[in-house]
Amino acid sequence: MSSKFGHVIITSSCIFCRSALSYAFVNKKPIAPGHVLVASDREAKRFNDLSPEEVSDLFKLVHRISPIIQKVFNATALTIAIQDGAAAGQTVEHVHVHIVPRIEGDPLQDDRIYEVLQTHEKKDDIKWRTDNEMETEATLLKEYFEENDDEYQQ
Repeated sequence: MSSKFGHVIITSSCIFCRSALSYAFVNKKPIAPGHVLVASDREAKRFNDLSPEEVSDLFKLVHRISPIIQKVFNATALTIAIQDGAAAGQTVEHVHVHIVPRIEGDPLQDDRIYEVLQTHEKKDDIKWRTDNEMETEATLLKEYFEENDDEYQQ
């Protein structure tokens, strides 16, 4: 099942995990390998537009997938961030959480990541990934979430 993400349609092949009210998908223009997004099913533009149940579900899914993203991409840490509104760098008007794998000494150190998050989608020198590249990554990640999915659907 495809999902609407602001003005973009996310194909089911790029979605690797779902919960009752949210979904996780690979990023078309990641700032680091393994940079994924988690969004609410309902198209809410701003964080405070979500209901308490949607907030809870969104962060339960972030909590569920974060250790897997860290493991699969050999990270030692994660940056978990929300850009809430255009002034914060939000380019897609749909609440979403960025999960970015980090390693010691990566080029995003010293909180440079926040500057990069605000500008990376606007830069022409960052390569957009092909659908095939995104599907390959999503297929890899789906393997980690197909078992025991029932316990997380609540």
